[in-house]
Amino acid sequence: MFRHCDVSTPSPVFIYLLLFPDDIRHYYGEGQALYFGFLEYFTFALVPMALFGVPYYLFDWEDYDKYVVFAVFNVVWCTIILELWKRFSASLAYRWGTLSRKKAFEEPRPGFHGVLGFNPVTGREEPLYSNTKRQLRIYLVSLPFVLLCLYLSLYVMMIYFHMEGWVLSMHDQDPTFWTGVLLYIPSIIYAVVIEAINLVYRYAAEFLTEWENHRLESSYQNHLVLKVLVFNFFNCFASLFYIAFVMQDMALLRQSLATLLITSQILNQVMEAFFPYWLQRRRNKKMIRKLQKRRAFGDKELPLADQVRLEADMCTYLGTFDDYLELFLLFGYVSLFSCVYPLAAVLVVLNNITEVYSDAFKMCHVFKRPFADPAANIGVWQLAFETMSVIAVVTNCALIGMSPQIKAYFPDSETQLILWTVTIE
Repeated sequence: MFRHCDVSTPSPVFIYLLLFPDDIRHYYGEGQALYFGFLEYFTFALVPMALFGVPYYLFDWEDYDKYVVFAVFNVVWCTIILELWKRFSASLAYRWGTLSRKKAFEEPRPGFHGVLGFNPVTGREEPLYSNTKRQLRIYLVSLPFVLLCLYLSLYVMMIYFHMEGWVLSMHDQDPTFWTGVLLYIPSIIYAVVIEAINLVYRYAAEFLTEWENHRLESSYQNHLVLKVLVFNFFNCFASLFYIAFVMQDMALLRQSLATLLITSQILNQVMEAFFPYWLQRRRNKKMIRKLQKRRAFGDKELPLADQVRLEADMCTYLGTFDDYLELFLLFGYVSLFSCVYPLAAVLVVLNNITEVYSDAFKMCHVFKRPFADPAANIGVWQLAFETMSVIAVVTNCALIGMSPQIKAYFPDSETQLILWTVTIE
């Protein structure tokens, strides 16, 4: 039970088990099993959209206004898949016996600190911290900091649009092959800057949430997720909303969405696949010597004591927060604006396939085996995905209302068009 996967060779058994969440649950616990189950479910749920998007893109890729049918498909798809996931998740939790699991008395976080006193509920001596002080820290420090970061993100977005305008004017004056290539440079730079800002903000959000001194781990996670999601959503999608509803330039929206999606996927794969592999290769020279020694004696397993020493040098697993966050942003790219770039679902499917292998590699070869985390669902991330689906419905309905095909039915009354759009939403 204590032994980890073999650290010397890839683990095809783990990849095979990805199709069976029960087997992952037996080794890693319900929390990890639900993550891999959701990743697999999300990937298969994208297949119909990808199959629908490829011919849609091939036949109408030059006509940016013919997106009404795909937008309607988007609205139905993003709503149905989350409802079906809740059914699938509940069936897994029921089979595992965690469906009605509730934390009646959650223990304090290890990082929680305060004045030593007696808990009036349990009667035990433990640190106590005033909730008033915590609320003051949240509303007087954390909230202004988040708003300041959103302002800086908006400022960076305006710089991106100035760069985009300058490149477009240069291309219009003297259209050449190189100026055509130059059209994609601002979006690529902006995508890289977005990933860098998200990374810096993540560390700042963790520091602030830790400083707020939440007593329970659930409260800590909820405040951290809220901070990170609000900023990441604004930072990643604000420019797309501006292009779609302020500039109303569908050609630029398609170009920006494609560039942001492809660039972010490349960066994520470098950080999640190549970097862990490189880290695992140079993390411990002692591991390599042990493996060479093992090969000298054949393919026999290492003794238990040596195996434990090798695994003790592995990195500590930090949880599924970053993995869920990446899926959340990919779900946003697909559900919000993929009607103008139908190949988005295809790119996300390819990304998720490599994600399965990279996550399995990290779990088996880079990180120590985490403690099993009993769970009935994916927690606060379910609410996050459902919120994104609601925003997606509003966004796609608004895009449908902006299309020339729909406007032609309301040539004299824009108010009536708006009312019909709101009713459909």
